[in-house]
Amino acid sequence: MKVVILSRNPRLYSTRRLIEAIEARGHEARVIDPLRCYMNIATSNPEIHYKGEKLENFDAVIPRIGASITFYGTAVLRQFEMLGTYPLNESQGISRSRDKLRALQLLSREGVGMPATGFAHSPDDTDDLIKLVGGSPVVIKLLEGTQGIGVVLAETRKAAASVIQALRGLKAHFLVQDFVEEAGGADIRCLIIGGKVVAAMKRQGGEGEFRSNLHRGGSAELVKISPRERGTAVKAAKVLGLNVCGVDILRSNSGPVVMEVNSSPGLQGIERATGKDVAGLIIDFIERNHKPGRTRTRGKRG
Repeated sequence: MKVVILSRNPRLYSTRRLIEAIEARGHEARVIDPLRCYMNIATSNPEIHYKGEKLENFDAVIPRIGASITFYGTAVLRQFEMLGTYPLNESQGISRSRDKLRALQLLSREGVGMPATGFAHSPDDTDDLIKLVGGSPVVIKLLEGTQGIGVVLAETRKAAASVIQALRGLKAHFLVQDFVEEAGGADIRCLIIGGKVVAAMKRQGGEGEFRSNLHRGGSAELVKISPRERGTAVKAAKVLGLNVCGVDILRSNSGPVVMEVNSSPGLQGIERATGKDVAGLIIDFIERNHKPGRTRTRGKRG
């Protein structure tokens, strides 16, 4: 089996681990920078080219597409799908998860637990927007933010209004969410493969930090999750149509609430915290589900 990994950096931990897992099972791995791909979008003969070479005859494609290149990266992935290459995650599922507002609307529609969330355009609605999510403190998130960047905790109504005013001045799109104080700056990352939680870790933010991202100095450890948390994570992945993803959950007084679904979850933190060969489990999933010459659409539309 020939597997292409769409990644901008072959030296990244996650990309290296996937290469190792592919080759350990006797398959061929190739890393391609999606931004160096260019396409012939033709009805009868779609093509993908890379540095002067026509890419063809790949059995599966693993998208490791960063948030900053979602538009072009998913376009390249769609072209592989048109060629009949099996995608670990389909382009539509990735697009759903990357649009935070769209993802939350889809999760809400299917009854998945999530914090009270507000979204508005007019500055005249700021006070009512804050009340809508339960009042201060609130968390304000840029729709385009990743790894905890663009996330602000506003502890008072005045502080929230100031942040919102500043973001509106920059013409930025953002969400306002209820602050789940009882989570204590920790969240649960559930790693989903094929509709099952294969690994879970608790991420704890540093002292005085409400964000638990490992990129921001947080720590991680193995955690035992409840059946309800497991069910919430699995349902979130299914709603967005993702075979492989990281579902971030907070433990609130009302039960587990989903904060985000990551379609290209990093493997370093979860493999080290749990001791599991997550990269190997991903390749095992591809081996079981790869069907030559056709792709499958999973999950709900939206």
